[in-house]
This record gives sequence, structure tokens and C-alpha cells, in this order.
Amino acid sequence: MSYQRPQFTILSGRLDEPRRFIQVVAGPRQVGKTTLVQQVCEGSGLPVQFASADEPTLRGAEWIAQQWEIARLMQNERGAVLVLDEVQKVGGWSETVKRLWDEDTHKKRLIKVILLGSAPLLIQRGLSESLAGRFEVLHLPHWSANEMNQAFGWSVQQSIFYGGYPGAASLISDHDRWVRYVRDSLIETTLSRDVLLLSRVDKPALLRRMFELGCRYSGQVLSYTKMIGQLQDAGNTTTLAHYLELLGAAGMLTGFSKYAGEVVRSRGSSPKLQVFDTALLSALSGYRPEEAMADREYWGRLTESAVGAHLANAAAVGECEVYYWRDRNREVDFVVRAGRRLIAIEVKSGRARDALPGMHAFNEAFKPDRLLLVGGDGIAIEEFLRQPVARWLV
Repeated sequence: MSYQRPQFTILSGRLDEPRRFIQVVAGPRQVGKTTLVQQVCEGSGLPVQFASADEPTLRGAEWIAQQWEIARLMQNERGAVLVLDEVQKVGGWSETVKRLWDEDTHKKRLIKVILLGSAPLLIQRGLSESLAGRFEVLHLPHWSANEMNQAFGWSVQQSIFYGGYPGAASLISDHDRWVRYVRDSLIETTLSRDVLLLSRVDKPALLRRMFELGCRYSGQVLSYTKMIGQLQDAGNTTTLAHYLELLGAAGMLTGFSKYAGEVVRSRGSSPKLQVFDTALLSALSGYRPEEAMADREYWGRLTESAVGAHLANAAAVGECEVYYWRDRNREVDFVVRAGRRLIAIEVKSGRARDALPGMHAFNEAFKPDRLLLVGGDGIAIEEFLRQPVARWLV
């Protein structure tokens, strides 16, 4: 792939710096982490040892030590690069990395270390437990509509339906094959290898059904009590909230909290379900692209989910926080907070709502810095999705 994400330049610059920190590249499966790091390493001029723990064979701490020793033997006067992919799957990985990193620091070895992982929550746990002060994280979100356009010439309509997985781009001419790829290589692999095997999940079937429910209701507010009714399970709301956290950490499904001006009240609210990538929604919908666009109600919901996914991915890399707001029958689709700035966003994408009583009520209650209408007579959907979220936060 000739197209390079903006993070390429960032990571390349860090490899050119003196050895300071362990570089951690984290993000969902199939968003280009490995490709990005390979591009950086190829251009660095340094010897590289690349090893992956993403295999059925169980890996132990001694495996990390073996790879580390190979990198030590490869180093020249400028050092060497050690890349460990899916490192979170190695038991006790963070303690082993800390020991070896500290050894090299003491002996002034120039081994530069890059850790990759597709389960950000588990990566973060290992970093905070053992590697405090020794790392910096580069989060890779799903690809944006603008990136898919630059890399593959996609229209915004294609991005709304097919999402932002670059590996699936070559399959869209065969819809059934594209669906199988998303279901088998993305959804099933993420659930079985990144969530169920690496986290305590007492009811795997419930987690899977919750993911499917979240896709079906993406863009809608659904209380945990209603989720239990929909799922027809005797689980409790705490279990569902935990499963939603796991799905969010894997870059699949999140739940926006209600904005209330107070963090405590926001966290206790019913979540607004939101997929991180509309490919997940489309692959489970049963619709083909032309059928989805012909169904105005469905296309409107899919478009709102695309806007929500754009915002959710920005939140995942720390650019902002995203909420929704509702007061009786008045609502605002998205409330975005970045530092001291507050933005209210309403998406008008073919739904029947013409008046915007929610925006007026929210403006009266919270005095946001900006009110944005996306679609309709406001900012074109194409323009909003092709601009970085930071563009709208100024």
C-alpha cells in the first residue's frame, strides 16, 4: 500500500530520536498497525527484529527474552529496532519488558522497542502496572472517510456503508465476500482472540448477542434494563456495562453517556450505543449498498452512525469526549467536549425531524461554544466526515 497514514511521520520521527521511550502502537485489528510499523522500520536504516505473538502456540516470557537477545546481536553503531506484535498475549509481558529495557538502559544499549497490540485495554493495564515512565502510546483509530478516499478513491457514500477497514477495500465489488470477510476476519477474530481469550467473560454468548444488539441499535439510546429484555438473559446491568467496556476497548462498540455537566451523573446514564466502524453495522444488516440507500430511514440511521463513529474514533485517541443529551422529548445527537470548549452537533440525514428544539434547549441550558447542524441546510455530510474532528472544535 503506497498510502501512508499521518501517524507514519510521527512514528518515523520518534525512531530517529535518541533512545528514550518504548513506543507502543495500539488500536483495533486491521487498521494498519503492522503495515505502519513495517513502513517506518524499512525507512529507518536500522536492523530490525520483528516477531509476533499472534499465533495459536502459547507464548511465555522467555519468548520475549529470545527476541530481545536477537535484536541485541543485530545492533550496529546506531542501534537496532525490536518490534513485538500482539505482545499482550504473552503472560507477564510487561514485567519482562521492564527488566530487559532497564538492563539495556543500564548498559547503554541502543535497542529501540516498538510494542503493537490490538487490545488497548490490556495493553494499558500492562503499561500502568510495570512500565510507568518508560513508554509513550500512539493510538491508531479506524480509517476516516478522507483516508479511504485518498487511499482507494472511495466516495463518502461508500465510506458510510463500508466503513474504514483498508484490508476489506479490495472486496467491495463482491458484496457477499466482503460480508464474509468482515464477519469472519474482523468480528469473529476480534471477539474470540482479543476479547474472550484475554478477559474474564462468564457469558460469552451474552457478549456476542450484546455486540449484535449494539450494531442493530447503533445511534440509539438504550437502557441496560431494556438491553436485558432484548437479550432475554438473566444477566445484570453491571455485567452488560462491563461487556460494553470490553467491546469498546477492542474498538468495536461503545456507549456515549448523557451530558449533564457533571461527570458523576453522566456515567450513571443510559448509553447511546455506537459502533466504531459502520462496516460492523452494514455486515450484519442484510442490506446491500443500493438497498441501504433506498431505505431512507435506515440510511439516515447509518449516516448518523458514521458521524458518531467519526467522533468516537477521535475520542479514542484523546482528542475529545463525546456525549449525547436528552431532556424529555428534546435531544441533541452529539455533545463534544474538548478542554473548556463545548460543541453541540445535530445530524439531519433524512429523518423526519425538521425543527431543532433540542439544540435550542441545550443552548439555553449549557451555552455551548458552537452549535453545528450536519446535513440538511447545515454542513454537508461529505465535508464533515472528510475533515478531522479537530477542525470543528476550534
